[in-house]
Amino acid sequence: MALLFEPITINENIILKNRIIMSPMCQYSSVDGYPNSWHTVHYTTRAVGGAGAIILEATAVSPEGRISYGDLGIWKDDHIDSYNELTEEIKKYNCVPGIQLAHAGRKASCGKPWINHHQIKPNEVNGWRTISSSDLPFLEEDHPPHPLTVDEIKNVVLQFKVAAQRAIKAGFEILEIHGAHGYLVHQFLSPLINRRTDEYGGSFENRIRFTLEVVEAIKSVITTQSLWIRISATDWAEGGWSLEDSIKLSKILQEKGVDLIDVSTGGGVSYQNIPVEKGYQLPFAEGIKKESECLVGAVGLIETPLEAEEILENEQADLIFLGRELLRNPYFPMLASEVLHAEVKWPNQYERSKPRN
Repeated sequence: MALLFEPITINENIILKNRIIMSPMCQYSSVDGYPNSWHTVHYTTRAVGGAGAIILEATAVSPEGRISYGDLGIWKDDHIDSYNELTEEIKKYNCVPGIQLAHAGRKASCGKPWINHHQIKPNEVNGWRTISSSDLPFLEEDHPPHPLTVDEIKNVVLQFKVAAQRAIKAGFEILEIHGAHGYLVHQFLSPLINRRTDEYGGSFENRIRFTLEVVEAIKSVITTQSLWIRISATDWAEGGWSLEDSIKLSKILQEKGVDLIDVSTGGGVSYQNIPVEKGYQLPFAEGIKKESECLVGAVGLIETPLEAEEILENEQADLIFLGRELLRNPYFPMLASEVLHAEVKWPNQYERSKPRN
């Protein structure tokens, strides 16, 4: 059996049928945070296609935590029922439903990318005042974010906790914290963004405090679910968050009960310098995997079954997160099983299209 199609036990309650994970990818297609028919078709199709787990796109824990006014949300109890149908459909195909709990911080209040992805000012339609660890805007032309007070930080931690409770009621079995790409959690971690002088800024121990409080809050309400976190393992900028920082944090997160580190990079500052090429993020996933006891997910420009299999064979990661490739091809897992000569059951309705050797 190809490694890509070997089942893996995440915790004593969750077993994935394979190592293929649908990476969170914003659809910008929600109204007031609710999923709709687009989301149902979009995600269920990937479950039919054979993914081992699906992590829903960044889902805001508060209205001002949305990247755009079209983002999904889970900031009110009324959202719960709207996700139940979706998680039930995903589970029908032996696929584990997950959700990425997110707060965009200073990168919030943006337009939809196919309309205008720039920040919308607080006094404009569909805009609001953003928040962050400090008052530094992402772009010079952006409206400066409001730097959170300690009491306001505690409130955001509570928002993550209550959102996790709602997600569990909605049937999600994996909860992933979005701690990457320059969003709020990352805005506390990075010394390029976090200029605080209180207990949430300055030293490494202070800058990770908010992240750990969010983790502990969510862990306090989890029963059988698995907690994951996506991080940017480097800022790709001098003086920023680094792989060494990520390894130190990952060891602490493992002790706190996080099951998997989803390893991405960048997004924190506009002047980052990312050498985008095949495998450019793999050294970070591999570095964290070798130094911590957490499971590790690799993501970024993984496009073929052979590439995914090689990553697993080289022990650079435990799971393969696919983003754009699953947008292009929802049935990647089914077709990958043929390329890797793995015996995988296709949906009965599609069996007649299975290649015959």
